[in-house]
Amino acid sequence: MTVRLDPLAAAPSLMKEWHRASLAIAGSLDPALAELIEIRSSQINGCANCINMHSTYARERGETEQRIYLLSAWREAPCYTDRERAALGWTEALTRICEGHTHEAAYEALKPHFSEEERVKLTLMINIINGWNRIAVGFGGFVDPALVKAANKAAVAQAANKAAAA
Repeated sequence: MTVRLDPLAAAPSLMKEWHRASLAIAGSLDPALAELIEIRSSQINGCANCINMHSTYARERGETEQRIYLLSAWREAPCYTDRERAALGWTEALTRICEGHTHEAAYEALKPHFSEEERVKLTLMINIINGWNRIAVGFGGFVDPALVKAANKAAVAQAANKAAAA
């Protein structure tokens, strides 16, 4: 993949805010569930960068190879909980929203497993990863997950320092 544009260099303050928001939103969900959402959406969008990154992070958090490999066939695989299935269905419905408004059943499936607040958090997470997919695919980005992890750690530390100073 050829990098067409480095969005971090082209619009650093906006990208910093996007990054900050994405960390806050991802941090509001169970990390294991967030990684499944990020991988599945990235598979649908064909984002090699995000598939690579979030598969790496999922493994670091203890996700099994089996569950990562079977994610594209989650409906047929017996290794996902009903809660995860509801989240994955919602992820697919929103990621593929342009294919038709078939999200009603997916939304109804969320209700027994997620509170209203959790549904908002889940929806924001899906929006964030779809945005990252479009940034990476659109600009030809591919980065080492270790570099992103270090940047995330620095961003979290900077936010904590700002909060402590306030």
